[in-house]
Amino acid sequence: MIERLAVGLISGTSLDGVDAALVRIGGPVERPSVRLLAFTTVPYPSAVRLRLLKVAGGEAVTSGDVSDLNFLLGELFAAAALRVCRQGGVAPKRLSVIGSHGQTIFHQGRSRPRSKLGEGRAAGGGGGTDRRQLASTLQIAEPAIIAARTCVPVVADFRTADMAAGGEGAPLVPLVDYLVLRDPKRNTIALNIGGIANITVIPAGALVEKVFGFDTGPGNIVMDGLVRHFTRGRESYDDNGRLAAQGKVIERLLGDLLRLAFFARRPPKSAGREQFGGALLERHFLSRRGTSFKDLVRTASELTARSIAEALQRFVFPRLALQAGRDRLVVSGGGAHNRLLVARLAELLPQLDVRLSDQYGLPADAKEAMAFAVLADRTMHGLPGNLPAVTGARRPVVLGKVSQP
Repeated sequence: MIERLAVGLISGTSLDGVDAALVRIGGPVERPSVRLLAFTTVPYPSAVRLRLLKVAGGEAVTSGDVSDLNFLLGELFAAAALRVCRQGGVAPKRLSVIGSHGQTIFHQGRSRPRSKLGEGRAAGGGGGTDRRQLASTLQIAEPAIIAARTCVPVVADFRTADMAAGGEGAPLVPLVDYLVLRDPKRNTIALNIGGIANITVIPAGALVEKVFGFDTGPGNIVMDGLVRHFTRGRESYDDNGRLAAQGKVIERLLGDLLRLAFFARRPPKSAGREQFGGALLERHFLSRRGTSFKDLVRTASELTARSIAEALQRFVFPRLALQAGRDRLVVSGGGAHNRLLVARLAELLPQLDVRLSDQYGLPADAKEAMAFAVLADRTMHGLPGNLPAVTGARRPVVLGKVSQP
């Protein structure tokens, strides 16, 4: 099959801006070769980010606010796609597709009782009988706008088809991890540390049906939230784990956090701000008046490392034939740049060879955006993009909706 050029777009849980990856996809769709040609991140204007934080944080907004943001982000995502094309020296008309994950403003992978969400009455007011909050998800950044501005077909709204088939709609990158990172002799665990941390487990020589994965819990979301709060927005993350390295773990707080119900729940499972956003930050961290800021960041960092390690020990290692010194943990996402965090993972998981995804042709910052370019390519060829063993869906499904220019 001839080579295709595609762009992948995504903005993660941290709500910082749009990541855009220009990739060349070659070989058969079933086992593509993927090469990054250009990558850029376009930060959100501060006013836009504040509006997104309000919406994603569950604050009261109007339907008009959400509609306005949907179209505004469509323009920003389109601008990011055009910028990465310029950076890579590729005219947009040469693209076969753009895959846009959009910006998640709500995600609940499973239905659950409303009482657990603090809602005192049934849906629709008095007399209603539906006392469950349905599984649902919402990503914004209007794909029709992206298609119109770039003159390229756009695949977007990836999660909903999986959820319609009974899945949690996330994580979706594992299929791409399998296509690019599978190894005939080594077990591979691909770990992405974005706002939320998620893993893809690829047993040595496994067929795709044997691949599994799930969200392990917080990645950078709690650490970033603390840094933004205590620096009053002047800084947005703990560069290289520098602040955390100067603090001490608050063991009692860490123990309380590791006993949260999410960590004990068996996969498949997905998470977001609904579990590890502002409410958790306020209840467990910001309520501790007089506690050292650096101690809080160190505890948040250890929560990420320990929750990842414990998820592997509890739900992954029993299912693998481990090979000491041969199996690998391939780390990507913003957290891959946090030296303290990566060092703690190596200490907690001595049975794994910890490497950054850059060593395998998947630059840590660009991997997720690259993945949605590949998933969009599969959609345009009518191929499934989910892994039921990962999301819990009843069957593989073709992901996304296509907006033609």
